[in-house]
Amino acid sequence: MKTLTRTTVVSLLAVVALIIGTSVAFAQETKTLKEALKGKFLIGTAVNTRQASGRDKAGVRVIQKQFNAIVAENCMKSQEIHPKENRYNFTQADEFVAFGEKNHLAITGHTLIWHSQLSPWFCVDENGKNVSPEVLKKRMKDHITTIVKRYKGRIKGWDVVNEAIEDNGAYRKTKFYEILGEEYIPLAFQYAHEADPDAELYYNDYSMAQPGRRAAVVKMVKDLKKRGIRIDAVGMQGHIGMDYPKISEFEESMLAFAKAGVKVMITELDLTILPSPDPKVGAEVSASFEYKKEMNPYSDGLPEEVSKAWTERMNDFFRLFLKHQDIITRVTVWGVADQDSWRNDWPMRGRTDYPLLFDRNHQPKPVVDLIIKEAMQK
Repeated sequence: MKTLTRTTVVSLLAVVALIIGTSVAFAQETKTLKEALKGKFLIGTAVNTRQASGRDKAGVRVIQKQFNAIVAENCMKSQEIHPKENRYNFTQADEFVAFGEKNHLAITGHTLIWHSQLSPWFCVDENGKNVSPEVLKKRMKDHITTIVKRYKGRIKGWDVVNEAIEDNGAYRKTKFYEILGEEYIPLAFQYAHEADPDAELYYNDYSMAQPGRRAAVVKMVKDLKKRGIRIDAVGMQGHIGMDYPKISEFEESMLAFAKAGVKVMITELDLTILPSPDPKVGAEVSASFEYKKEMNPYSDGLPEEVSKAWTERMNDFFRLFLKHQDIITRVTVWGVADQDSWRNDWPMRGRTDYPLLFDRNHQPKPVVDLIIKEAMQK
């Protein structure tokens, strides 16, 4: 029997260490987003009807591999799910919920009360005049109760009210506000809670780093809680650009909402690389501008330096989310791959944008690996 020399033993140990180190590094590299972020916060995506139905097979594969939460992109909005006062259309919403259950995903319903993509009949009578407060309350209650009860016990939480506040902190002058004033918000949360007492309830809005909107939402949360009305989280829509908002201001809002007694969700996250035709437009879905070629500078792909800057900016935000994982329960990107994003056609149709974590071939962008590595170190 041969005796190993000290030099041989040291060499073998070095080889073993190298193999183990390589294996660990490889395991880290091959982790998915949902694996790396487990125990920190849910990582979600908006799902469209092509994905919920299984027609977009590549998109479905990304969802199954990378995400553990989903939100309805359009199928639960009023004009889709409740087109006529006495008629609901649950076909696509049922398909979406079934998709989430089949793939063991946390499901968020979006959205119960929103002034945009609202069924035309909802707030007016047969002559187009505003209905009375009593009629609107009944319509709101019927709408919320019917939808929430249908999915009781199957949906984790609901975006109850969407985009009710302006940048300066004033209430948005919607039909709901015209007829019911500020009271429509607590009523919506009350009706949703009565329909499913176990479901989480959220308020969702964009440009949440704006001081006026921040202060108004904090006041809203405190008022709801003072009245004993359930609200679990504030959804901060992450429709961000390369130069807005300041990360420090975004962080300030996160901390303010948490201090008010709710959790924080980062919702509708996408990072546009394109110039804005109006920096004041926020994420107002009704905004529309005439197409101009100079507003579509990357129709053939991103230059390397632009892609690198995008990666750094998106990674900076995920660093912020990981820093405050104690107050964040979910981060949701608004779409699976770049071609799915509303950013391509808003607020100017015909543009090509690159705002999501996966490219048009459904491949992860470099930022995905950076997020995973950052998460593994936290």
